Amino acid sequence: MASVLYRLGRFSFRRRGRVLAVWLLMLLLLAGAAAVFRGPTSDNFSMPGTESQRALDSLREQFPQASGATGTIVLAAPEGRELNKAAVAAIVREAERVPGAIAAIDPFKAGSITPDGRYALVQIQFDTVADEITAAQRAAYEQVGASAQGLRVEHGGEVMKAGVEIGSTEALGVLVAAVVLLITFGSLVAAGMTLLNALIGVAAGMAGLFALSGVLELTSTAPILALMLGLAVGIDYSLFITFRYRQYLTEGVAAEEAAGRAIGTAGSAVVFAGATVVIALAGLSVVGIPFLSVMGLAAAGTITLAVLVALTLLPAMLGFAGSRVLPRRQRDGRASSPGREGFGYGWGRIVTRLRVPILLVGVVGLGALALPVQDMRLALPDAGTAASGSAAREAYDLIGEGFGPGFNGRLIAVVSGDDAQATGMAAKQAAQLIDSTEGVLDVSPPQPNQQGTTALMTIVPKTGPTDAATEQTVHSIRERLAGIDGATVALTGATAIGIDVSAKLAEAMPVYLLLVVGLSILLLMLVFRSLLVPLKAALGFLLTVGATFGITVAIFQQGHLADLLGIDVPGPLVSFLPILLIGILFGLAMDYEVFLVSRMREDFVHGDSPQQATVNGLGHNARVVTAAALIMAAVFGGFVFMHDPIIKSIGFALAVGVLVDAFIVRLTLVPATMFLLGRAAWWLPRPVDRLLPNLDIEGENLHTNLAAEQRDDAREAIKV
Repeated sequence: MASVLYRLGRFSFRRRGRVLAVWLLMLLLLAGAAAVFRGPTSDNFSMPGTESQRALDSLREQFPQASGATGTIVLAAPEGRELNKAAVAAIVREAERVPGAIAAIDPFKAGSITPDGRYALVQIQFDTVADEITAAQRAAYEQVGASAQGLRVEHGGEVMKAGVEIGSTEALGVLVAAVVLLITFGSLVAAGMTLLNALIGVAAGMAGLFALSGVLELTSTAPILALMLGLAVGIDYSLFITFRYRQYLTEGVAAEEAAGRAIGTAGSAVVFAGATVVIALAGLSVVGIPFLSVMGLAAAGTITLAVLVALTLLPAMLGFAGSRVLPRRQRDGRASSPGREGFGYGWGRIVTRLRVPILLVGVVGLGALALPVQDMRLALPDAGTAASGSAAREAYDLIGEGFGPGFNGRLIAVVSGDDAQATGMAAKQAAQLIDSTEGVLDVSPPQPNQQGTTALMTIVPKTGPTDAATEQTVHSIRERLAGIDGATVALTGATAIGIDVSAKLAEAMPVYLLLVVGLSILLLMLVFRSLLVPLKAALGFLLTVGATFGITVAIFQQGHLADLLGIDVPGPLVSFLPILLIGILFGLAMDYEVFLVSRMREDFVHGDSPQQATVNGLGHNARVVTAAALIMAAVFGGFVFMHDPIIKSIGFALAVGVLVDAFIVRLTLVPATMFLLGRAAWWLPRPVDRLLPNLDIEGENLHTNLAAEQRDDAREAIKV
């Protein structure tokens, strides 16, 4: 592996003009394809195999006029006054003229008005699903009632859902990354080149993703996740290779040779670090949830491109930069000051000297941070978690104020039968059972389709959509409806879909965790030829995940320090956050594991004692791992400023997870454990050792071959 990458690095360095031209051409082609073939993103969280999804599919087939998006216009009169029928009727007529609207229901006829006559709901049915509502339709919908005098008019419902747009807040993370790179390298050329290299990679990845969006259904969060991870790992991978290149230059190695060796050694670590992230993200496909599979594969593709860019474009750019990647004071005399050690060596000696107390404090401390996890609740986000002041949030709050929280979490019961008579009888029976279920506030009369074979009922629970009591109400309704004969009754609606998504993800979690951890342990066994190092890495990851979940629950769900992050209404975490976070954090945690421990193994196989190799590995890489973690946390942290609750929680959890894993687990607990294990850390049973191929990630064979070539060259020189 190292020898192949060594030759690739030297080739890219030598043919730097051609390599740069190829990448720029590829970027232009992908950008052109994105402009031509780009399709819309969606917020379709479909869940095949669940009751709520079966009900939706039945609606589209048997009751198409009721399967489109819905809008809810909330009307409120001033306090102490009642709504005027004529004014409300005018708003209803205006709503009927919105492009794509099939019907708008007068609240006085439907009974969707409060007893005091102050609040009313105008329900609007559209002919297409929410993902197909255009910006023009949404704008026209938001203008309904704009001229109404003396009334408060708010617009909510599915039609108000719009995809998440990439904004300016992401630039904050890039700016912080640039500052960290400049401090780390002490060279504007090195910092700028590393950042530019990563930006080219992520631009190519995003362009390719948008080009595919014309044929693949992308959720609105998939491009954001791909951008988030592509930026973070792209900068980190370029940082590691550039840092090793500079080390070789300061040792007096020629520039082309230094680039080859940097790609052969640090590049090998990048390949396997990237592979762990890709495995973790691609593994989301086995869960069987389409939107999660797309998110994982989109991010995995972007990371794969980041690895390819780091291995080919970076050495080409190093060829253009030459020795200018070094600070000015080092360019003349490239050898660094003898005996000068960075903070990593000092920290390594402290950690290894106090290894037992540090391990105890670290494990207990991370365990304490994980305690809030036992109260973790999951749900899909609704308008109640939207940004304060947004139209959807204002409508949500006004509905809750006038009608109660349950009206924001309405459920739909779909009754389907073979004939109209059986369906009608089953629908009446279902309505009676639902109405008598604890937690139900109201149920509407059955509304049959034209053939009478499908009927709908709207159910209003007493509690809000993300309330734990609402989930219990849904389960109770389903249990009671299971005994109905003559027809199939299924419960759906945004609230029911959210509950089903959470249940399906909880069911898939153990399988996914076993797959990702198992495959990654095997991969790390290949990399390190060790049994205990992969197990230690996996245990450290569990500590990271527990602490990250605990901190995220404490802030986003329990509300501690929520104001600092702009969270005005704490609530359940988004249902797919745990499984997504496990996949991403495991890959990123293994990044630092590979970069740190591969240098420890490199020194060990080159003759250092296990204990000295541990200190050397930390001494050589502590600075670069610190910079990489700060950069990655800054990139993720930039997304915390977005208003979308999904992106905000993902960005925060990833930033916290990276900081915990890098500084507490990898830079502290890992060296303490490695020092404690000593030579046993590198033990591998002989039968397993013989079975595993030697991938030479630490470059042992590469160094041996280079040393042999130098001896041969010396002999030839003597003969001459």
